Amino acid sequence: MPLENVDYEAIQRRLHKLGYNPGPIDGVRGRLTINAIKLFQSQNDLVVDGLVGPNTHAALFRGSSAGIAATHDLMPWMQEARRLIGLKEDVGPGSNPTLIDFGEALNIDYANDDVPWCGLFVAHCVGSSLPSEPLPTTPLLARAWRKFGQSCAPQSGSVLVFWRGSPDGIKGHVGFYEGEDPTHYHVLGGNQSDAVNVRRIERRRLLAARWPLSALAPTGQTLMASADSGVEASTTEA
Repeated sequence: MPLENVDYEAIQRRLHKLGYNPGPIDGVRGRLTINAIKLFQSQNDLVVDGLVGPNTHAALFRGSSAGIAATHDLMPWMQEARRLIGLKEDVGPGSNPTLIDFGEALNIDYANDDVPWCGLFVAHCVGSSLPSEPLPTTPLLARAWRKFGQSCAPQSGSVLVFWRGSPDGIKGHVGFYEGEDPTHYHVLGGNQSDAVNVRRIERRRLLAARWPLSALAPTGQTLMASADSGVEASTTEA
């Protein structure tokens, strides 16, 4: 199934109407919204995971006449990643404050966007959407994500870890699966040409594919694209 954009604003409005505090009605799946979802789940005999899956959605909108489409939190980290497409590091001596804020929110020591931030981007997307999900102890190191969550086949939303320079070295890159073609994975990631975007990375460079433990079960969905899809190829992500 294709990646769904969940209507969090409708979810927030419904939570507020039912007496829960989702924070600002802004369509962003922040911590207050997640906590409100969890409280609703705990009081309605649902699995308390902060995700609006089919059962939570049905309970949340039961009796509502709003006609809300049943979109579900299959991969909330991907919705956050897509929201950030176009984010860039500063080209001057300063740093993009958004990237610095990512580090501060997760207690990650990150003070300069000249430091590779692909791991920071993945940590933000996962950590902000799945706050109970354990992150690597050194999330700025791309290869540390090889031990994140659980192993899975490369598929929509999975965390993909690649080597840079040499398979046996220490350098790497990490991002999210957005698709594939016969020779490359299409990766939604940060620090790709100093920005958040989708780039093609050679399949032979893949070290691991991982899936969050606290998310809904992986679907196994892959998205095939042609090599001439217009997505730019990447050879280095430093």
